[in-house]
Amino acid sequence: MSGDLRLVHAHGDRITVTDPATGVELLAYVYRPEAAWEASRPYLHPLRTLAGDVVTDYRPNDHRWHKGLSLTASHLSGANLWGGNSYIHGEGYVAIPERVGSMAHVGFDEVSAGEGRAVIAERLTWHPYSGELWAEETRRIEIHDVDAESGSWALTWTSAITNRRDEPLRFGSPTTAGRELAGYTGLFWRGPRAFRDGRIIGPDGEGPDLMASQSPWLALSGEHDGTDGHATVVFAHAPENDHAGAHGGHPAHWFVRNEPFAGIAPSWAFFDELELAPGDTLARRYRVVVADGAWEREEIAKYLETHPW
Repeated sequence: MSGDLRLVHAHGDRITVTDPATGVELLAYVYRPEAAWEASRPYLHPLRTLAGDVVTDYRPNDHRWHKGLSLTASHLSGANLWGGNSYIHGEGYVAIPERVGSMAHVGFDEVSAGEGRAVIAERLTWHPYSGELWAEETRRIEIHDVDAESGSWALTWTSAITNRRDEPLRFGSPTTAGRELAGYTGLFWRGPRAFRDGRIIGPDGEGPDLMASQSPWLALSGEHDGTDGHATVVFAHAPENDHAGAHGGHPAHWFVRNEPFAGIAPSWAFFDELELAPGDTLARRYRVVVADGAWEREEIAKYLETHPW
């Protein structure tokens, strides 16, 4: 195992976390405001493997609003907090700037590193284009299990979003709005261009047919440009996701693509809208494992079994 992680906070801009054993900056958490059209929000980019290879993309020319790993909402009570064009059934994707909202950094409750992990705990607010307060979020990102032997490290992302409107918030997706197999919303990872056509792996199968599937975890393995070798990114649901509280029973489905780009999102609302009543809180917890090498299904399953929640 590596020693204590090194954390640097450039106030008003970003927080970086570095593995001192390798000198590799594992991630940058960027919270400065960005372009309104791209639905300004905090995000993680770059994410790097322990070997120093980047496994996220930022503002790709096909979707300028895709930024590393971020949590957002593509369809939210008529607003678009995802960024870019909005999907309108029968018209396709349309530029509607007045639909594009934002998430704003309010403050940090904890920024720390020690005992082999780093913590970024943040408060945010969610807003439509007109600026009203629609939701408050508490977010906690923990970086942990940095392991040179397996060539991997992990982060756990926990978010709790509370509806501050006097009417329900309706979480949806392009699929709930009428587009087939485009159920993206929630936590979204955009992989680097080199991961296009990468290998999509699930507990019981693999390939693009895992779009809209349900399982405890999903992974994508790709081969780097510029340097030799592969990397694998694994997403896992916490046991309590979709099983507890007022939103129990609302199913989670995977949004996953390796063409025309590599991306994964454990969707909140793939086929059906999720309604959050005034004052209620939507809580979700995910784990993301970043590993050097092309991990096989058995390796992924063993890792998750030996690193329980």
